[in-house]
Amino acid sequence: MESLKNWMMDAANILFDDSKNDLRALPRSVRLQILLVLSFVWTTVFSLYIFSYTTFAFGWAGLYIAHIGLIFAVYMTFKHFHKAEAQSSSVFQTKNFDPFKIMVIVFVVVFIFIFSKGIEVLTKSNSYKIPYDGPSKSVFEKWLPFSKDK
Repeated sequence: MESLKNWMMDAANILFDDSKNDLRALPRSVRLQILLVLSFVWTTVFSLYIFSYTTFAFGWAGLYIAHIGLIFAVYMTFKHFHKAEAQSSSVFQTKNFDPFKIMVIVFVVVFIFIFSKGIEVLTKSNSYKIPYDGPSKSVFEKWLPFSKDK
C-alpha cells in the first residue's frame, strides 16, 4: 500500500512539482498551456475513437471541459497540500474553530451517510410484497378515450 502511495506521489510530482518536472525551466503559464494542448490532443483522439459522428461534438466538448477541470483541480489541490504542509499547524493548537469548517465537516459526514443509504437502496431487490406485473392498460388503451378513432 505504501509503495502505491509513493508511486502516485511520484506520478503527481512529475506533472505538478516545479522542482521535479522536466518542464521546470519553462514559465508556469507555458507549462499550463502544454498541459491544455495535451488534453486537447488526447480528448480529440479519444473522441474520434469512441463517439459516432452525431455525438462527436458533444462528447468532445464534454471531455475537453472535464480535462481542463481535472487539470486545474489537481493542480490547485496539489498546490494547497504543499502550502499546507509547509505551514502545518493543528486546529487544536491554533484554537481556530471556524464554524464554516465545522459545517463543512458535518455536511461531508451527512452527505456520505445519505450517499451510502442511496447505494443501499439501489442494490436491494424489490421490497414490495405484491409483485408488479406492469400497468393494467397499455399506452394505446390509455390514449383511446382522447382520440377520434374510438
